[in-house]
Amino acid sequence: MTDEHPGIDLSRPNAARIYDYMLGGSHNFAVDRAAGEAMLARFPDAALAGHANRAFLGRAVELCCELGISQFLDLGSGIPTAGNVHDIARRHLPDARVAYVDIEPVAVAHSRAVLADQVGVTITRADLRDPDQVLSADGVRGLLDFEAPVAVLAVAALHYVAPDDDLPAVVGRYREVMAPGSALVISHGSDDVADPAAAAHMRELAEVMATSATPAYLRSRARLHEALAGFDLVDPGLVDIRRWRTHSELPDTAVYGAVGLVSARRRR
Repeated sequence: MTDEHPGIDLSRPNAARIYDYMLGGSHNFAVDRAAGEAMLARFPDAALAGHANRAFLGRAVELCCELGISQFLDLGSGIPTAGNVHDIARRHLPDARVAYVDIEPVAVAHSRAVLADQVGVTITRADLRDPDQVLSADGVRGLLDFEAPVAVLAVAALHYVAPDDDLPAVVGRYREVMAPGSALVISHGSDDVADPAAAAHMRELAEVMATSATPAYLRSRARLHEALAGFDLVDPGLVDIRRWRTHSELPDTAVYGAVGLVSARRRR
C-alpha cells in the first residue's frame, strides 16, 4: 500500500490502521507503522493482545452461528485481515449475511476492494455512535432483516466512544431494533481488573492512543454492565477475552469480552 491517499490525514496514526499493522496487515501508512513500533517497544505484548481479541471475535461468531444467527452487523469492523466475520460465519452457515460498518475511510476503501465479489456482504461508512445513521444506511437496511435475529458486533470498538456520548444510550438504541434471539458481542479495554500490572499497562496504552486520531477511553466493569443492560449474558459473562470460553496460560489482556442475548421478555 502506498502512502499517497487523497483525503486521508497522514499526520496522525489511526487505531484501525495500527491494529492492521499489529496483525501483520498491509493496509497502513508510515505514521501508523511508526506508532505501532513505538507501542510495541513500550508494550511488547500488544500484538499478542490484538490476536487474542481477534480469536475472541472468532469464538463469539461461532457461538452465534451455533445459536442459528445468520445475520451480522459488524460495527467498527476495521481493515480486512485474516479471519473476517463473513469467512468465519460462512464456514458454519454458508448463506450468512454480513454488514460491515466503519468510520475510517481507509478501512472502508479496502473493505470495498476485498468484498467486491462477495454476495450478501456489504461495507458502509458510518459512525457507530449514531445508530440511526447506521441502521438506515442502504448497506445495512437493504441487507439485514431486523425482524429476525441479528448479531451486532462491537469488538474493540466501543472504547473509542467518548464518555460524553453516553454508551448505554448508544447500545440501547441498537437493542431496541434487535429481535428476540439476537446477540450483542462486545470487547472493551479496562483498567478495572484484578492484576495491577495489567491495569497499569492498559492505562499506559490509553495514554499513547490519546495522541492519535482515535483516542481510547477505558471503562470500569460496572460501566460496561450498564451498557449491557437488557441483555442476558452468555456464560461466563463479562470476563477477560482470554478467559471467554477458552483456556489460556497467558495473562489477562485487560480487555473484557461478553456476548449478550435478547429474549422476548427483554425486548422493548
